[in-house]
Amino acid sequence: MRITEIRVHGVADKGPETILDRPIVARVAGDDNAGFYRPRPGYGAPADRDGSTLEAYRWSQLTGGTAIRTFSLVLLLPFMLSNIAVWMLPVAGRGGRAARALCRLLAATMTAMYVLSAVGVSLDLIAWQCAAYPRCLEGRREISWLGGVPPGQRLALLAVPPIIAIVLIWRLGARTWQLPEDSDHAPGVGADRLDAPAFRDTRSLLRRLRSVHVAVALGTLNIALLLVLAPHDAAVLGWLLLAADVALLAGALVLLCQPAIERRGKHDQWSSRTIHWAAVALTALTLGYALLPRPPWTAEGPLPGYGMTAAGLFAGQVVLLAMLGLVVVVQRRSLPRPLFLLAGLGAPVLITVAIGLGVAYDSGLTYGLAEYLDRGSSPTPARPLPPGAPPLSPPIAFRWATLGFSLAVLLVVVTAVLGPRIGRGHRRREAEELVRRDYPEASRAAPERVRAVREAIMRARLTDRLGPLLATAYVVLALLTLAAAGLSVIGPGPGALALRLGGEPLARPVIFVTDLGALLIGLFATVLAVLGLVAYRSGVIRLVGVLWELATFWPRAAHPLAPPCYVERAVPELTRRIGQLTADGNAVVLSGQSHGSVLAAATVLQLPDHCRRRVALLTYGTPLGNRYQRIFPAYVNDALLRKVGDRLAWRWINLWRYTDAVGGPVFVPLVDGPGDPAARVDRRVRDPKGLLIAPTDTVPPPVQGHRFTPDDDFHAAIGELIGRLERTEE
Repeated sequence: MRITEIRVHGVADKGPETILDRPIVARVAGDDNAGFYRPRPGYGAPADRDGSTLEAYRWSQLTGGTAIRTFSLVLLLPFMLSNIAVWMLPVAGRGGRAARALCRLLAATMTAMYVLSAVGVSLDLIAWQCAAYPRCLEGRREISWLGGVPPGQRLALLAVPPIIAIVLIWRLGARTWQLPEDSDHAPGVGADRLDAPAFRDTRSLLRRLRSVHVAVALGTLNIALLLVLAPHDAAVLGWLLLAADVALLAGALVLLCQPAIERRGKHDQWSSRTIHWAAVALTALTLGYALLPRPPWTAEGPLPGYGMTAAGLFAGQVVLLAMLGLVVVVQRRSLPRPLFLLAGLGAPVLITVAIGLGVAYDSGLTYGLAEYLDRGSSPTPARPLPPGAPPLSPPIAFRWATLGFSLAVLLVVVTAVLGPRIGRGHRRREAEELVRRDYPEASRAAPERVRAVREAIMRARLTDRLGPLLATAYVVLALLTLAAAGLSVIGPGPGALALRLGGEPLARPVIFVTDLGALLIGLFATVLAVLGLVAYRSGVIRLVGVLWELATFWPRAAHPLAPPCYVERAVPELTRRIGQLTADGNAVVLSGQSHGSVLAAATVLQLPDHCRRRVALLTYGTPLGNRYQRIFPAYVNDALLRKVGDRLAWRWINLWRYTDAVGGPVFVPLVDGPGDPAARVDRRVRDPKGLLIAPTDTVPPPVQGHRFTPDDDFHAAIGELIGRLERTEE
């Protein structure tokens, strides 16, 4: 019987040559985005030492293979995080509808925040504030012409950049990795189980979400315009347009909460398209209304209504987060025991981070442009403006956000410094016991060598302590966010409030910390952008791409503007390739490393019965057990993983190490005794292989950690799986 071993790499792969350990390879199927590679004949043995034909599946180009693509993913990070959150909920199916609706509402607020950032730059700072002051326009040809344009028409003209930004994200939301050959069935809305064929197909749901989010984006822009024009004109038409846009936004939010949005059928598709085109029509009417001639009037201060809208959005997000947290706490009671600390709580935590990043982007962009336009003369309660300087002022909500960002950075630094020290003595004693048990030769090895292995085990076990630290940090950040939201709605900024409470001695340090937060936010966004551009040019910075590859595994089910899910293509492609090989008389050993093991398990669940009988699975460095079951309890759990084993007749071996901070056992300790087939899946291997220099080597074996290279343990597992496949054929 012919055996083909398909190796599926993990995050941040280094090419098919490294995966196959062959100098020259050739693609035998697929394309540049994702393909299957084999050693080129004449340039290394095409078969491994166990006799199996080697083949590698490279999928990393689907997520961030180019600098431009990775850069775009950096910009979409808040959308991506808000989309992943819906997959972290503790309950799927009908019981999780309320939580999913809250996640989609919060995702819609991220779109509104994106539009408000464009409004703040284009309409507030440039069209309204800067254009009213000759000192701001002086020497700037690109905007100096705005000085002679009436305010209403300035707003209409400068509404074009936000509209372009909306069109851009509308186009980004249409991207997909699905091949036409995989789209010949009726569009789906996803599924509640990872083993369902419709899990990766969310085309119908995406169309509905995209239409609703475009309506939310355009409605937000229209309301920002009409909050200026309607009160000034005091005309019936302006108030009617404003009421229509508020009703449009309310209707869009109601649609996101309807269970019908997750069902097959054309009724909800018709509703989403209707609200989409209604938003387009209202935008055209609003722009036409803004262009109407008006008596001369003067623009003064910040854009009317903009600060209130930003503060209201911030407060609404906090209310929705509180509701989501309450629902999740109630629902997580249904999770099986033992209950991990953060199991089911990932959704509110991650959406909080997404909102924080969105506010950071918005604040950094707004403050950066304001600093440029007013030539460094930002007004504060403790620092008067120079004569003739334009009082460019971002919304008060952004001031509170920058102060909160400074406190969040301080919290992260304190956690990073103190976190590894909490429980360090206990972890050291555990690591020393493991080293003594695994390495009888420890007493003869160099103390530095023993210490290095012990420290590697301690670092790996530190990740298990992140749960309590994240929970504590989340509570602190949630309280800070709640306080900032309330203060931003009340009115005074942090500097003004400090001046009122303690005078200048208190106001000056508060203003300094607020300004520092604005600087840190701008620096943070710039660093993220630079890292996105060079992420695949450096071995160290390459780790930036890890987040994208982990996050884009999940289909878009909450935010349609998140990056496309590579599972849309990778799982059907792997399924098709395995089907071709088994039809030609081959048996297949599917070996997945790190996140590639998640792809491999998802593929096994999609294989037809006649293929699965000739497939075995090897995983190593897998996060399926100790990570995914905690983070995605409704979709990756003991029942689902046992289904993977059952469908393969338990032809599954998982290799793991104590020194691996990411991977671990799949079923340990959730086994029902030695008779449970799951008890034979997990096999711990020593890392390093020894503490002393081997007789045939010149240096001691290295500590591999999460890195897996084909070694004796790997080949022994492959050989055992081949033997099981051969016995199945007999």
